[in-house]
Amino acid sequence: MAGTVFTPSLEGMKHVKSENGLILTKPFLEVCKHILPVLEKFGSAMAIVKTDIGGNITRLETKYASDPTKYEQLHSLVKVEVSAKTAKSSSSCTNGLLWLTRAMDFLVALFHNLVQHPDWQMSQACNDAYSKTLKKWHGWLASSSFSVAIKLAPDRKKFMEIISGSGNINTDIEKFCSTFSPLLAENHKFLASVGMDDLKAS
Repeated sequence: MAGTVFTPSLEGMKHVKSENGLILTKPFLEVCKHILPVLEKFGSAMAIVKTDIGGNITRLETKYASDPTKYEQLHSLVKVEVSAKTAKSSSSCTNGLLWLTRAMDFLVALFHNLVQHPDWQMSQACNDAYSKTLKKWHGWLASSSFSVAIKLAPDRKKFMEIISGSGNINTDIEKFCSTFSPLLAENHKFLASVGMDDLKAS
């Protein structure tokens, strides 16, 4: 593997913004898709997260494909639903983008922990990231599922070796976190501006 598992997403991030600084739908979703192989390396511990992310990407991609010109900008998927008063539906693109962004928040926090706290076990890195990001939005059911899944997390050293490839994994993770975080923050800011950033799960 040339570079690390983060190489494709780092490459993809260069194309996420339009010339006038807006987040573009297809390139943003591509970057999220490039994270899925990283999650595969976690094995069953991240199966729920991976399925969730994959489902939300598919939902947004399907809508985008229905009219690529109309939905070229990521936030246009939400604006249409807000106007039509369908944004709060559990199957809406607004809901999809919100949970996709939250899942990515969790992963950024997790990868950040792996670099910043080399002495932490994988489960500690996961739990800390979870409590900082997804936990407050999850109900009892989702939290319980997550707690069970984390117990299946792989050995940290082995995981880092697998994702390193031939590149410098710590540098790539730091680059990934610092480049992706502002994009996620932009999504939250936009979702908050239309009153859609605080939806909870059961």
